[in-house]
Amino acid sequence: MNKKRLFTKSIVALTVAMASQQAAAAGFQLNGQSATGLGRAFAGDAVIADNASVLSRNAAAMALFDAPAISLGLNVIDTDIQVKDIDYKFAGQSIPGQSNQSVGGTAYVPNIYYIHPINDKFTVGGGIYSNFGTKTEFDDSFSANEFGGMTDVKSINFALSVAYRINDQFSVGGGLDVIYGSGKLERSNKMLEAGIAAQTGVKGPLLNVDADGYALGWNIGGVYEVNEDHRFGLSYRYSPDLEAEGDIHYQLGGGDLSNEKLNMPLPDMAEFSGFHKLNDQFAVHYSVQWIKWSEFDKLATTGGTTLNDYNWKDGWHYALGGTYYLNNDWELRAGYMYDTSAQDKKTSISVPDSDRQWLSGGFTYHIDNKSNIDFGLTYLMGKDIDVTESTSLTQVTATTRADAWLYGVQYSRSF
Repeated sequence: MNKKRLFTKSIVALTVAMASQQAAAAGFQLNGQSATGLGRAFAGDAVIADNASVLSRNAAAMALFDAPAISLGLNVIDTDIQVKDIDYKFAGQSIPGQSNQSVGGTAYVPNIYYIHPINDKFTVGGGIYSNFGTKTEFDDSFSANEFGGMTDVKSINFALSVAYRINDQFSVGGGLDVIYGSGKLERSNKMLEAGIAAQTGVKGPLLNVDADGYALGWNIGGVYEVNEDHRFGLSYRYSPDLEAEGDIHYQLGGGDLSNEKLNMPLPDMAEFSGFHKLNDQFAVHYSVQWIKWSEFDKLATTGGTTLNDYNWKDGWHYALGGTYYLNNDWELRAGYMYDTSAQDKKTSISVPDSDRQWLSGGFTYHIDNKSNIDFGLTYLMGKDIDVTESTSLTQVTATTRADAWLYGVQYSRSF
């Protein structure tokens, strides 16, 4: 096979590899909307409504408030992402000296919510929080940075919601979400870049993106109250395709694409929750959430440059929790979640993914009858995943694992 044909095949294969990494970066879900929810693995969070953060999960649950309420908090996500047992080959030859990579980091996710009842029928609210984000960064000296590199994606939701109480049992609600997203993506390999430049005349890094944009989404929900101790909630959130613009250099697509936008599909989500207060001291609650990761049919620019077609699958969360009302000052809570992976046959070292288990605990301390402090703690356990990524010239095999500690603190007050 001549060199020109070899590099042509390499370009096609490398396009697939990098697009998979970009898609993964665009759609890593954050469950970090409140410290209260974090302390129970978000079990029952679409209907419990023990503070204003509930509007991030189900706008209809705002109808359960009879006084204005505010919550503000900070969640910290400390990820331990390991890429080990690395074997990197270039043109069929193993490149020695590949050290294990620790590519996690610490992210700070603030949030603020306000709910205001207008009368006994209508309630309005607003919030600022995040649903998506991820960051991994490999050492600059890592040989396989056409697969690793740097991925840093964030999103922020600016939410406005309204709820309407139909009667003592039924309430409905909905809202609009202005979603801001930003992303920085870097992929590089000097040997590949030189070969591609020789064949195409396009110089520069394989991929360098620094872009951001806005999109408009919406959500609807409902609450059914059997009585004050037993209720159910159901919500649906539409997440739009977000078009990001900025600096886009894609060597395999011709170089500078900054006059185009990058279209990033975000997944819709639906959630069902239940809450049951069994006696004066104990309640159980649960949630099932569906995430439409199959929205990622492709990643492309608005100019028609398709980076990849890929095969993500819809994800599910199953959460069960309990709350113990110790006395007038203290509430204790715990929860467990099983969280399924979005990745199917295609896996990646840049954004490792697997089925995960959440072990959560937390508490509320009531400062007085109108204000309280919440603390939540979760240990997230991933699984070892064997990964193989390749072009016609290069291949990396490795084992990845992503664990994390999540901490949250929050202040809430009613008026």
